[in-house]
Amino acid sequence: MSDLSVAKKAKSQAKKVLDPNFYLDQDYQYGFSKPEDYSYKSEKGLTESVIRTISSMKKEPDWMLNFRLSSYKKFLELPIPSWAPAELNEVDFDDIFYFIRATDEQGRSWEDVPENIKDTFEKLGIPEAEREFLAGVSAQYESEVVYHSLISELTNQGVIFTDMDTGLREHPELVQKYFGKLIPPVDNKYAALNSSVWSGGSFVYIPENVHVKIPLQAYFRINAKNAGQFERTLIIAEKGSSVHYIEGCTAPTYTTNSLHSAVVEIFVHEDAKVQYTTVQNWSKNVFNLVTKRAIAYKNASMTWIDGNLGSKLTMKYPSVYLAGEGAKGTTISVAMAGSDQVQDTGSRMIHLADNTSSEIISKSVSKSGGKTTYRGKIDVRPGLKNVKSSVKCDALILDTNSSSDTIPLSDIQNDDVEFTHEASVSKISDDQLFFMRSRGIPIQKAASIIVNGFIEPFTNALPAEYSVELYRLVNLEMEGSVG
Repeated sequence: MSDLSVAKKAKSQAKKVLDPNFYLDQDYQYGFSKPEDYSYKSEKGLTESVIRTISSMKKEPDWMLNFRLSSYKKFLELPIPSWAPAELNEVDFDDIFYFIRATDEQGRSWEDVPENIKDTFEKLGIPEAEREFLAGVSAQYESEVVYHSLISELTNQGVIFTDMDTGLREHPELVQKYFGKLIPPVDNKYAALNSSVWSGGSFVYIPENVHVKIPLQAYFRINAKNAGQFERTLIIAEKGSSVHYIEGCTAPTYTTNSLHSAVVEIFVHEDAKVQYTTVQNWSKNVFNLVTKRAIAYKNASMTWIDGNLGSKLTMKYPSVYLAGEGAKGTTISVAMAGSDQVQDTGSRMIHLADNTSSEIISKSVSKSGGKTTYRGKIDVRPGLKNVKSSVKCDALILDTNSSSDTIPLSDIQNDDVEFTHEASVSKISDDQLFFMRSRGIPIQKAASIIVNGFIEPFTNALPAEYSVELYRLVNLEMEGSVG
């Protein structure tokens, strides 16, 4: 074939890739399921009886039962947000199982975990990841954590990394001091829902001046049809400490919907540093409705690294309250929306003290008719001095059926502020693909290279092992798009 013929063929394929009909969804890699074999499964729907049963089975103190019941009343009273995507109205709260106990005993060694659950996590790379580069692992299956470990070196330093249920039993004073203080049930309807039926999640406590140098990881898996997962995570980093916490999430593919509604509260005390990394890859039948909030005190640093590659609808806006002088907040996020997917994500930075700084970098990719939305807020209270904030939102749209919106809100109530906002929307052009294809790069690989380059600020923020995994996941998404 002549060079001219090769060039013409490359040009033709480049144009073909921009045709929305050429974007087909790849089979979801983690969509397998296991036969249901549980020690307890609640009735469908949310009632006061279900809440009392959850609390009783967990042998909780009276204050937690009362917290749950009052939260349930708030859930019934609070409306669905008027600004939310229309798809949120499809959630049927009466068609969800709110509590499923997979096993009566939590495994302290991998051999203790039931075989069908162990096989699931082996397929997902747990505990292989633990053996290679993690300080501790927590694995949640349905409503509760089924396996947990922490290296002895950290235990000897006073680090606590356990599931939230165990945290409540073994450290009640700490939990009662912080639980629900950053995200009260009245915050929003889905925070109230989580507060009434929460189960599992992580409790992390880092003592003063202790530095956890390798990541802690929690992994969340939904298996049953019509299941709800409502983990609650509380992280407390005392003065001068540091920790990196990573979570991953998957679920099987079903024709019926599942619900994931989590709450995360993080307290970053003076001179402490916390990084919270999420790579969520839910199947497309999961509604992912999450409230995440941190407070950073004097000279503290809080970083959210937030990746969203799956779900039917994601609504998530991790925020930082910059409450102490010199506090710093950062969010670096990426969202990918394919066919029948809506990613409504963003971040909020609330400046409450002098000399605080914040940065938001948001990247989104929409394909095959998917929709992404950045929804964020910068809030600078009156009278503050030397506040700096920057927002950068970049969207990549891969076909004419897809869309992306940017909805920023800046509430800056004084003059001593340095604030910048940038936004861009682009697409993979036929010229880009033609250039790479005419030089012998297959069209599929060319598109993946462009997308991976686009989200590079996010992957650069991940540990090396996780950036490799994300690169692989993105390539799988792109294989489905161009093949």
